[in-house]
Amino acid sequence: MPIAVLVLLAAVAEVAVLVTVGGLIGLLPTILLLLGGTALGAWLLRREGTRTVAALRESVLLRRPPERELVDGVLLAAAGVLVFLPGFLSDLVALFLLLPPTRALVRERVLRRARARAGRPVVVDSIVVESERVRPEPQRVIVIPPARPE
Repeated sequence: MPIAVLVLLAAVAEVAVLVTVGGLIGLLPTILLLLGGTALGAWLLRREGTRTVAALRESVLLRRPPERELVDGVLLAAAGVLVFLPGFLSDLVALFLLLPPTRALVRERVLRRARARAGRPVVVDSIVVESERVRPEPQRVIVIPPARPE
C-alpha cells in the first residue's frame, strides 16, 4: 500500500509542476521543454547503457563479480522508465540516475544495503519436507548380438 500512495503523490506532484511551469512560460514552451528533456535523457541513457554493458563484459572476462555493473544496469533501467514519463520531476530523478557521479552514490548505497542483508537469512513461507535418498537398483542389461545374414 505505501508504494501506491507514493505513486499517487508523485503523479499529483508532476501535474502540479506541469501546471505551474505551463502557467509561467506557456503551453508550447512547456511541451518543448518536456520533449527536450526526453531527448537528452534518451541520449544519456544510450551512452551510459553502452558503457555499462562494456564494463559488464570486461568484469566477466576478468572473472570479477559484476555486482557494480549489475546495479548500474538496474539503475539505468529505472532511469529509462522515468525519462520517458512526461513530467519534470521524473526527468530530474532520471537525470540524477543517468549521471555517473550521482549514480555512483545510489549504487554504493544499494550495494551497502545488499551486503548488510546478505548475512541475514531470508525466510519466506516455506514447508520443510523430510526426505531420504534411495539408490535405485542397478539395471541388468542384456545385449543380444545382431543376427548374421546367411
